[in-house]
Amino acid sequence: MSDSTPAGLPFLKGHGTQNDFVILPDFDGRLDLGPAQVALVCDRRAGIGGDGMLRVVRSAADPAAAHLADRAEWFMDYRNSDGSIAEMCGNGVRVFARYLVQAGLAKPGPLAVATRAGVRQVSVAEDAPDGTPGEVTVDMGRAALPGPDGIEVAVGARRWPALNVNMGNPHAVAFVAGLDDAGDLYTAPLTSPEGVYPEGVNVEFVVDRGPRHVAMRVHERGSGETRSCGTGACAVAVATARRDGADPAVTGEPVAYTVDVPGGRLVIEEFPDGRVEMTGPAVIVASGTLDRAWLGLPAS
Repeated sequence: MSDSTPAGLPFLKGHGTQNDFVILPDFDGRLDLGPAQVALVCDRRAGIGGDGMLRVVRSAADPAAAHLADRAEWFMDYRNSDGSIAEMCGNGVRVFARYLVQAGLAKPGPLAVATRAGVRQVSVAEDAPDGTPGEVTVDMGRAALPGPDGIEVAVGARRWPALNVNMGNPHAVAFVAGLDDAGDLYTAPLTSPEGVYPEGVNVEFVVDRGPRHVAMRVHERGSGETRSCGTGACAVAVATARRDGADPAVTGEPVAYTVDVPGGRLVIEEFPDGRVEMTGPAVIVASGTLDRAWLGLPAS
């Protein structure tokens, strides 16, 4: 599939734990969509609707990923639903890999995907005998806890301490008594001290569900509240492990957490070398074509 169909621009729709994306195959890097066009496509009333857009392009064909082409054939150009660029999207990588396998561009098993946060190693499990798509595991790279101490997030008059966790993109993780404490999350929670997140931040609110089992809600910068956030789930697992006194780099033992999100469940494992792996579902649910004129694109 390419973007050369005169009658329309091919797209697909997929989700990972209900974090949903519009997928645009653009193998040769001919599409140049601006923020307003991306936001229109992702609009849930005026467009297809999605938490973000995944443009599928060969790494060698995109200046942002050409330096990674010797390590990964395919580049995930991820955009938030407001059209802004994000470094990384964990659920998006799973959906991206599912698309590559479903389209015959890759085989089940190990697969390298280029992102703005670097190359991510992905493993797509074989489908079950009944046709249920196999789960997808992503090596999300190493978590960083850059500090500083004293970070807080606020919703209205309520404030909580937060841990700064970077998974290739920034996260502020706060533990709360109940998930309703986060409010409606239509607008970004406030963070302090001022300037700690100059490019914005994803904010996770977390409650305990049981031993090594938590639940979360998230405000994703550029998208608002989403049903799931893969990098956010990883940040939450790392933050919870540190709260629980578990640091694989110290103990030499991996630690795994089950993270419930509004759209499903993810399993996050952190290893002694600092790598974080995420495992969860990814599904392609629809395909079609977009009207090029509607997007302001030439007919071919």
